Amino acid sequence: MNLPLTTTDERVRLLANGRTRALGQLVDPLPVVRLFTPDAHASWLLASLDPADGDTAWGLIDLGIGMPALGTVKLSDLAGIVGPRKLPVRRDRYFQAVRPLSEYVRLAEENGSITD
Repeated sequence: MNLPLTTTDERVRLLANGRTRALGQLVDPLPVVRLFTPDAHASWLLASLDPADGDTAWGLIDLGIGMPALGTVKLSDLAGIVGPRKLPVRRDRYFQAVRPLSEYVRLAEENGSITD
């Protein structure tokens, strides 16, 4: 059985950030959740969730090919992804953001991947 990609609290925070973005307010939020593939090199630092569909997340996407970038991804799509050893995408239960998303982006661009 797969665990949910977000907790109830994380979902509330993602949606709050998504409402702020939908209103066009410029913010630099802390990422709320880090998702990753345990048997590949992909990870996602998600900062908001579109309140219109509750599925489209926005954040820093690192597919492990040296080109991390801001973008959107559907949580429902991530829930169906498995790596080479058939392990699903997982939520980093211990992730605590220590900087705003823009800083994670800057560091990822410098390093070619999300560094923490």
